[in-house]
Amino acid sequence: MPKAIYKKRILIQGMTCTNCANSVAKVIERSGGLDVAVNFTTGEAYFDIEKNQDITQINNNISKLGYQVSEEEDHDSTQNSNLEKQFYFTLIFTVPLFLHMLLPFVELLQNPIVQIALCLPVFIVGIKHFGKSALGSMKTGSPNMDVLIFTGFTAAFAYSLAGTFLYYGTPEVHNYLFFETSATIITLVLFGNVLEHRSVQQTTSAIKELNSIKVKKAKIVTTENGKDIIKEIDYKDIETGMSLIVNTGDRIPVDGLVVQGEAALDESMISGESLPIDKAINDKVIGGTIVLNGNLRLKATSVGSETILSQIIEMVKKAQLNKPRIQKLGDKVSSIFVPIVLLIAVGTFFISHFGFDISSQKALMSSIAVLVISCPCAMGLATPTAIMAGIGRAAKDGILIKGGSSIEEFAKVKNMVFDKTGTITTGKFTMIKLDIYNNDEENVIKDIIFSLEQHSSHPIAKSLLENLKDEASAIPLEQVEELKGLGMKGNDKVGNSYYLGSYSIAKEVTTDDTHTIYLLKNGNLAATIDLKDEIKPNAKNMIAKLKGQGIRTILLSGDRAQKCQELADELQMDMVYGEQLPHQKLDVISELGNQAPTAMVGDGINDAPALAMASVGISLGNASQIAIQSAQIILLKGDDLNVVNRSLQISKHTYLTIKQNLFWAFFYNVVAIPIAAMGFLNPMVGALAMAFSDVIVIGNSIRLKTKKIPRL
Repeated sequence: MPKAIYKKRILIQGMTCTNCANSVAKVIERSGGLDVAVNFTTGEAYFDIEKNQDITQINNNISKLGYQVSEEEDHDSTQNSNLEKQFYFTLIFTVPLFLHMLLPFVELLQNPIVQIALCLPVFIVGIKHFGKSALGSMKTGSPNMDVLIFTGFTAAFAYSLAGTFLYYGTPEVHNYLFFETSATIITLVLFGNVLEHRSVQQTTSAIKELNSIKVKKAKIVTTENGKDIIKEIDYKDIETGMSLIVNTGDRIPVDGLVVQGEAALDESMISGESLPIDKAINDKVIGGTIVLNGNLRLKATSVGSETILSQIIEMVKKAQLNKPRIQKLGDKVSSIFVPIVLLIAVGTFFISHFGFDISSQKALMSSIAVLVISCPCAMGLATPTAIMAGIGRAAKDGILIKGGSSIEEFAKVKNMVFDKTGTITTGKFTMIKLDIYNNDEENVIKDIIFSLEQHSSHPIAKSLLENLKDEASAIPLEQVEELKGLGMKGNDKVGNSYYLGSYSIAKEVTTDDTHTIYLLKNGNLAATIDLKDEIKPNAKNMIAKLKGQGIRTILLSGDRAQKCQELADELQMDMVYGEQLPHQKLDVISELGNQAPTAMVGDGINDAPALAMASVGISLGNASQIAIQSAQIILLKGDDLNVVNRSLQISKHTYLTIKQNLFWAFFYNVVAIPIAAMGFLNPMVGALAMAFSDVIVIGNSIRLKTKKIPRL
C-alpha cells in the first residue's frame, strides 16, 4: 500500500543566495523531504513529506545551518530589521578602528589592546551571522559564499591576534595588526546584505501587492429567530456556503455567486478590463474585485486557497522554482566556485610568499582579498531576481507565467501556433448569406430557423438567434428535438417536418458541402446558411507584429479546412492545418517542435494535449480549466490578443536581463580574482566591491519593473 504523502510549506529566514537555497534543499532531502524546491528570494521551501514523519527534525536540521524556520507568514521586515541592527552595531566599532589608519597621531587608536576591544564585538557578530551558515554548508558538501567571508575575516583576526601576543610592546607589532580589515569586511558585507535584501524585496513586490488585495474582514449574514443578523468575521473564518454582504467601496472577500442585488464591479485585477462589469443574480464574482456601485448578497463558493486570487498568488510565488536552463548553468558554476576560490586563495599565499619572496603580511592580505572579492553571490542572484521581476511585471499586465523556464523558452520561440474558435475568433457567428429553395418565403424560413434554434444551447444556435432576433418571430412547433452532434428537428402545425443541422443531414439531397447550416423541409433542401466566425478585433495586428519579429504564425484547428484557409489568408498567416483531431494536433506540434521552439495558444479542452506538448503552452483566461492547467502562460485579458505579443516582449526582456546579469557577474569575478591574487586589491576595497556587485545585478533586475518595453 503506497504511503500517504502531503505537501508542506515552511518559511526560512537568512538565505541570501542560490548556494544558501541549495544547502537548505540538500538538508531537507536528507531529512526525508521529497520533491524539494527552495526559493531564497521569497524565503520559502516547498516539499512533500510522509504523513507520519515529524517535521521537527527537518526544521532542526535547517536551523543547524544557521537559518531560522517558521510556519507562520513571512517576516521579511523583521529579517531586514535584524540585519540593519547588526550592520549599525558593527559600524559603531568599525569606524574608529578604521580611523586609526587616517589618524596616526591619535595614540589611543594605535594601541593593540584598544584595537582588539573594538574588533572583538564585530568579530563575534561576524561569527554568529556568517560562521554557523558557513560551517553548516560545509557539512552538507555544498559550501556557500559565507565560507569565503568567514575564512577571510577570521584569517585577518587570527593573524592580528597572534601578532599582538608575539610582538606586544615592540614597534614590530604594528606590522601584524589587521583588525580593521577583519571588522571592515564584516561591516561592509552586512551593509551589502541589507541593500541586497531590500532590493530582493522589490523584485518580489508583485506578491505583496497581490496579497494586499485580500480583505481582512468580511460581513456574513446569519438567521436568528427568523431575522437576518449581520456579523463581521475574519477572512480565514469564511466557509463555503456562507452568505456574505458587500456594499459600495467594499472588496469582494471570496469567490461567490450573487443571490440578491445588483452592482457594478471593478474586475481589472483579473481581466484587465478598465470598464465596470455589471453583476446581477446568478452571476459569479471574484474575491479581491471592488464594488464600485451597488449592494450584493453573495453565497461563498470558493474560500481560502481555493479562490482565484489565492491561486494566482501561489502561481506567482512558485513560478521562480521552475528554473530555466540558463539558471541551472549559473547554479552549477556557483556550487563548484567556492572550493576553487579556496584553492586559489591558498595558492596565492604560498606562491606570493615562497615563490616571489613577498612578506607574509602582504601574501595573507592578497589571499584574503581573493576570498572576499570572489563571492559568487552575484552569480546566484543574476537569474532568480530577474525572473521574479519579470514575472511581477507580467502579472501587472494580466499575464501569469508559471515558471522561469517558460520565460526562457518563450523568448526563443520561432513558431507560434493558434487554435481558431475562441482564440483567434470570438466564437460568435454572423450570418452572411441565406439561400432559399423551392419558392418558400424568406420570412417563413427565418421564423422556422428562429423557432428551432430557441430549443438549442449550442453556440451557433445562440449566434443565429442573435442575428435573427429583429427579423423573425417564434411560431408554434411540435415534437421539437435536439439530436446531439446533428441538429434540431420539429414539425409545424400543418404537419411539415423540418431538420436543421450541418452538412451531415443533407448528404442525401445535395453534394454542395460549402455551407455552414442546412434546413430540410419534408426531406428536401429548403435553405442553406453561411456563417462567419467573428475575428477578434486585434488578431490581424497581433499576427503582423509576430511576423515582423521573424516568428512563423500557424493556424491549427479542428474546423473545416476551407474555413481555416480563408481565415489564415485574411490574417496572412504562414501555415494552416484544418480538420485536426486532438491526437493529430499533437503530431503537428511535435513536428514543429523538432524544427524550432514552438508556442501553442489555445482555449479548449481539445487543445490541452497540444498545450502540454508545445515548448510553451499559452491559454486564455476564459479558457477551459484543463487548458489553463496544461499551459505555462495564462493571458487573463483573453479578448485582447495583443497581450500575446506583450507577453513575448516581457519574456524577451527578462531573458536579456538574465544574460546581462550573468555576464557582469562572471566578468566581475574573472577580472577581480587575478587583480586580488597579484596583491593590487585591498581586502576592504574587495568587500565593498563585492557588496556593490550584488546590488548592481539586483538593480538591473529591478529595472524590469519600470523599464519601457516597446509595444511593437
